[in-house]
Amino acid sequence: MPTFVTSDQLTLYYEDAGSGLPVLCLSGLTRNARDFDFVAPHLQDVRMIRLDYRGRGQSQWSTDPLTYTVPREAQDVLELLDHLGLAQAAILGTSRGGLIAMVLAAMAKHRLLGVALNDIGPVLAPQGLDVIMGYLGRNPDAATLDALAVMRKSAMEANFPDVPLDRWRKEVSHTHRETPQGVTINYDPGLRAAVLAAGATGAPDMWPLFKAISPLPLAVIHGANSDLLSHDTVSQMAQRMPGLIVAHVPDRAHIPFLDEPDALDALRRWLGQMA
Repeated sequence: MPTFVTSDQLTLYYEDAGSGLPVLCLSGLTRNARDFDFVAPHLQDVRMIRLDYRGRGQSQWSTDPLTYTVPREAQDVLELLDHLGLAQAAILGTSRGGLIAMVLAAMAKHRLLGVALNDIGPVLAPQGLDVIMGYLGRNPDAATLDALAVMRKSAMEANFPDVPLDRWRKEVSHTHRETPQGVTINYDPGLRAAVLAAGATGAPDMWPLFKAISPLPLAVIHGANSDLLSHDTVSQMAQRMPGLIVAHVPDRAHIPFLDEPDALDALRRWLGQMA
């Protein structure tokens, strides 16, 4: 199992597959390397690197959950690149991963080749944050993963119409485990305390972090029904960043799976700018 040890002595899991342009895939807040299983078959001409953040997936939990912060996780990313001997990589960041990418653009842009943001931007809509805080760090009330998949499909159907049940079954298995006591989350529940301690809203003004990405190739993939990234914010992003590749993915909220045609088209155009 490929791992590396961070400067504060945590063992973190990663995956490294394929060849070509190095694309470091950074997952959502509670998620892990499996976040990119749906898009991976469509990105076969790149070197896809995936990281399980500290406290998530197969990575070690910290004795101090308050280290689960975007700046510390950005430092972990740089240490992974060093471990792999990579001077630079493109970043495909989903939600939390996009926030980390923006921080990296501000603190170490020379390590980045480009950034693609999956349903995240410099403004986080309060209603989306409320939804996240509703489940963050808490085990669902489900006896099995099959039952949880049915619950997820029912809850998401309005904003993710026509997504088959087996897709939700795969998705919930990425972030949960089935135990004799019921379904549990597969990440450190202390993540909730860390997010609350950070204010749960990101930096007070993240527009400078977004601007720091310029002039690198940049794409934003927006779930058209998203409750976290608004159409207005995407419009402002495009106005402030000429050349921004924008994909509004229909029938998707937070977050697109990334294998939708509009998402794939944006990703391929973005990758083409770094070829």
